[in-house]
Amino acid sequence: MRPLSIRARLTLWYTGVLVAILLLVSVAAYSLLRWHLYNDLDASLFTVAGVLRDAPPADPAAPLPPDLEPLVREFLGSEFADALLQLLDPQGRVRSRALRPALPLSREARVNAGRGVPTIENVELSTGDRARLLTIPVIRAGRVVDLVQVAMPLRRTHQTLARYVETLLVLVPLGVVLSAVGGWLLARRALRPVDRMSQSALRISAEDLSRRLERRGTQDEIDRLADTLNAMLARLQAAFGEMQRFTADAAHELRTPLTALRGGIEIALRAERSPDEYRRVLVSSIEEVDQLIRLAEDLLLLSRSTVGLTTSRQPVDLEPLCLDALELGVRLAKGKGVTVSMGATAPAVVQGDGSALRRALLNLVDNAVKYTPAGGSVVISLERARDRVALVVEDTGIGIDPADVRRIFEPFVRLDTGRSRDTGGSGLGLAIARSIVVTHGGALEVDSRPGGGSRFTIQLPTA
Repeated sequence: MRPLSIRARLTLWYTGVLVAILLLVSVAAYSLLRWHLYNDLDASLFTVAGVLRDAPPADPAAPLPPDLEPLVREFLGSEFADALLQLLDPQGRVRSRALRPALPLSREARVNAGRGVPTIENVELSTGDRARLLTIPVIRAGRVVDLVQVAMPLRRTHQTLARYVETLLVLVPLGVVLSAVGGWLLARRALRPVDRMSQSALRISAEDLSRRLERRGTQDEIDRLADTLNAMLARLQAAFGEMQRFTADAAHELRTPLTALRGGIEIALRAERSPDEYRRVLVSSIEEVDQLIRLAEDLLLLSRSTVGLTTSRQPVDLEPLCLDALELGVRLAKGKGVTVSMGATAPAVVQGDGSALRRALLNLVDNAVKYTPAGGSVVISLERARDRVALVVEDTGIGIDPADVRRIFEPFVRLDTGRSRDTGGSGLGLAIARSIVVTHGGALEVDSRPGGGSRFTIQLPTA
């Protein structure tokens, strides 16, 4: 089943909430109208009963005369023509003349009258009609001498309430339909910028990531969405640019040894050569193949370290890694006049991939020895502060210009001053080291100045 669009869901939610509100308002309005109608009816009953009760008797202690009904009706007028009147003695016997239908007297009303309390209730008459009945005692000289009953039929009240319900049954569905249509139009208008944004996004492809989504300048949610998408496009453009540069650099790095390999073989095949000459060609070819293998391994390692570690992390003791790096540095420095030594160390354990961290540290040591002139020194140290561990490789080499500090961690970057292909390597060492450190939740920092040496620091969280 195809999911509903956002426009349809907004319309349904809006309509559903509106239906609930209208139902609640309708029930509340019906209850309030019913309450007011019954209050008005009760006020009318008390008015009629008050006229009967307050009629002046001939004897202050005597009951009311039974023929007061015509006088009361004449006094009240036609507004109370539907009122039913009845006089009862304290025992509940009817004293009024020729009243039809007779009004019932409930036990509750008789008990309340004996206590001097009026009673109002809904009753069913002998004719089958429903009526509102008020029973009020008439007290003379401190005793109950009569019971006055006044009733008003509920027929008009029920008719009024029924007409109100019929009106609601027509207006509420009509209001819901009109509101649903209005909600649909409002949702369509509100989402129109999103549609335009979607159409603009469809025209953006990998070949042209420079295009951006248009902002309306209203600083609303749509503009914030456009800003977010434009920022994402900028990151994608930068990532694609880096990938294209990386691909071009990798192709260039691969092309150089392949060209040398092909050239050497072609020269050897142009004429007959002696076994020694063929051997020299083969040895040179093996060197170029070895360079290609190292380059392929570096590219593979960089790719794996960029996407993150796939192996399970284990506790790694960093002191043995420093000793391995020292041993490698000493071997690399032979014949170069560079001193490699171990500085201050402290016990430290981190969580991660031991072989990957070893590769990152060895790359830094190799880089330091490679660019330190004769007479210089390289110092490896291990520092610990609170929850961080620092692996430091410090050299007295040629240093790095501040403008080039960020670039040295990009793949295939070789700076002009002293960092040419003559020194060997593929230009991936620092990029690999940084990727490994980042995947371990750390940071690789460099502090350097031209001619003043460099200090590379691997910051890692402790285990």
